[in-house]
Amino acid sequence: MTDEISFDDFLRVDVRVGRIVRAEPYPEARNPAVKLWIDFGPGIGEKRSSAQITVHYAPETLVGQEVLAVVNFPPRQIGRFVSEVLVLGLPDENGAVVLVQPGREVPVGGRLH
Repeated sequence: MTDEISFDDFLRVDVRVGRIVRAEPYPEARNPAVKLWIDFGPGIGEKRSSAQITVHYAPETLVGQEVLAVVNFPPRQIGRFVSEVLVLGLPDENGAVVLVQPGREVPVGGRLH
């Protein structure tokens, strides 16, 4: 476990649900990755992310899936691609990333609380 944080610290992290609308291989990435375009609905809109999720996900299987992402980090240059949000995942038993997703469909843009 890391250091304790306050509830106010937690509230500063804006985690939202979005729907993947486009996904492409990212062979130029240092580690195998997928480029994602995610719709977070009105107010946030469509954002991009690069995710190292190739062990469990092929780009063509991702479109339409809902994922959770931190939307209030500053953009980050990942090679020749700008990642605007951090898609959340958990490691499987071998360390490969498994996406964090709601257990049922929810409206895009909803905030984790």
